[in-house]
Amino acid sequence: MVLEKLGDSLKNTLKKITQAVFVDDTLINELVKDIQRALLQSDANVQLVLDLSKKIKERAKESTPAGITKREQLVTIVYEELTNFLGKETKEIAITKKPTQIMLVGLFGSGKTTTAGKLAKFYKKRGYKVAVLQTDTWRPAAYDQLEQLAQQVGVDFFGIKREKDPVLIYQAFEKKLQQYDVVLVDTAGRDALSAELIQELHQLQAAVEADERLLVLSGDLGQAAQQQAKAFHDICNVTGLIVTKLEGTAKGGGALSACAVTGASVVFIGVGEKIDDLELFHPQRFVGRLIGMGDLETLLEKAQEAISEETAQDLQEKFLKGEFTLIDLYEQMKALKKMGSLKKLMSMIPGMGSLQLPKEMMDVQEGKLEKWKFAMDSMTRAELENPDIISAERADRIAAGSGLKITEVRELLKHYKESKKLMKMFKGEQDIGKLMKRMGGKLPKGIGI
Repeated sequence: MVLEKLGDSLKNTLKKITQAVFVDDTLINELVKDIQRALLQSDANVQLVLDLSKKIKERAKESTPAGITKREQLVTIVYEELTNFLGKETKEIAITKKPTQIMLVGLFGSGKTTTAGKLAKFYKKRGYKVAVLQTDTWRPAAYDQLEQLAQQVGVDFFGIKREKDPVLIYQAFEKKLQQYDVVLVDTAGRDALSAELIQELHQLQAAVEADERLLVLSGDLGQAAQQQAKAFHDICNVTGLIVTKLEGTAKGGGALSACAVTGASVVFIGVGEKIDDLELFHPQRFVGRLIGMGDLETLLEKAQEAISEETAQDLQEKFLKGEFTLIDLYEQMKALKKMGSLKKLMSMIPGMGSLQLPKEMMDVQEGKLEKWKFAMDSMTRAELENPDIISAERADRIAAGSGLKITEVRELLKHYKESKKLMKMFKGEQDIGKLMKRMGGKLPKGIGI
């Protein structure tokens, strides 16, 4: 999970509030110190952390609104102030003109070229005609890397392999680029900001006149992200930030809080190495995941991308009728695979992210999904549609065909039977409110049916 250590620290801090008998100055001071320690360990800016602490203390002294307890008020204050700390509002780039040109800037190693490929996929999925332009004439592999990413995503690629002037590269394709909705310009970086890089970016921006200039920052930069953000902002007036490599670092707080020195918001975050591992940065959702409140909106968006509306409707009808086959389970498993790791999905479900599940357990679950897919690939159509016909002899054949142990095949069949029992429990229940009541729960606040 993104910033896992920070998230664990904040969850433990909030537990102190929910388990406290009294909310007094001692508890508030202890809470603030815990938050300070957690954020500073993630390399957030010291002054920003002190400002956040002051705001929490001031708001905690306010009278408690009617209808909620002091503990609930304190949790709300922490949630809101952490959201403000990370930018408060979501910034989405509006594609209002053709072409909307987005220029990516940053130093070597920040992940600009990979991010260009991810952005191309992001906008293509939303129905835009996308082109990527390679103007990085310094890094030898940059041209080939972006060309391969463009082919993988299925968007048009432009660049001149041996040309050393990025402005000439842009001018060579300027007319062709007019036919696209979104043009992503990948620029050169250096190991450090230099007069040469500054001049190059000035000249390229003058030629491109990019609508958005996004600074790509590596999440492992720590507090150095502040200086880097300011320097690039002075050069090309940064309009937004993309923070990469957040899945593998404990120091992402520095890059996430870099928006404070640029006045520009974090627009996207990179949460993995795959081409789909790029998310719009929603501060409220992000904080919700960090402190264990979940992120249902992003989970639903991922589900919509992973499974078609027609398939979802078909599965819903079968669910309500109590019908369920291994083919249905197979479709669900394929959708899960597209949506990301189980650990990432768990963090988006309210209440589940705060459970301290062992890492080994999550890894085992990931492995099971992969193995069960192999088992299903070794079954006949009849066995997939009616698993009850799978005898011991058939199970032996499936195990041999998939390279699995017989116990692993039996585990899949047991999982299927338990899932089918759950479907039958809800057979005929059309009202989702009744379903929730039957399960002893209630609908999340703000969700209407």
